[in-house]
Amino acid sequence: MALSFCIVVAFVIHGFGPVSGAHIKAAVTIRLAATGRFPWRKVPTYVVAQLGGAAVGGLLVVAVYGTGAVDQGLGGTVLADGVSFGRGMLIEALGTFLLMITIMAVAVDSRAPLGWPGFLIGLTVVCEILLVGPLTGGSVDPARTFGSDVVTALFGGAAAWSQLVVHWVGPLVRAGVAAVVYDLVAQSRAAETADEDAFTPTNDAGA
Repeated sequence: MALSFCIVVAFVIHGFGPVSGAHIKAAVTIRLAATGRFPWRKVPTYVVAQLGGAAVGGLLVVAVYGTGAVDQGLGGTVLADGVSFGRGMLIEALGTFLLMITIMAVAVDSRAPLGWPGFLIGLTVVCEILLVGPLTGGSVDPARTFGSDVVTALFGGAAAWSQLVVHWVGPLVRAGVAAVVYDLVAQSRAAETADEDAFTPTNDAGA
């Protein structure tokens, strides 16, 4: 399952990145806007598209596998037995931090090598699912959870609405922290490099 997510994420990034930036996750869109890398005026449109796309994805699962998929949970992301709301938020936050740091490093930073974002972000999603999936479902995004819950409820299933807050608060908070942390580290390194370049003699020095 984790590998299939990797392949789909890589495809979406390379297929639609040049068109829309491939903002698959609402948490990413909101935090890029918060750091000045995406216009706020476009955020509502993107978030609505993400939530709607997640719901359509759930409907397609039902169309392909039948309503029995709803009885099996429809890929919903719920807390495992013994995982409290607070612990779930922390786990989702850590998973989002890992993903957001990778996105900042390989897709947002202009110094990143070209051609790698889809592969590296996809692998990060695999890592995130393997690490936190057994505990929270590995959503790390409100849209992912919202889509499954809406379609589950639509077909008479038991949607875990009470847990939706876990998948909103954790990812949004930690995505913001990741963006700020990366900016501090990246800007610091950029400043050091600029200082080094300023004191590096050229071949013409002393001519």
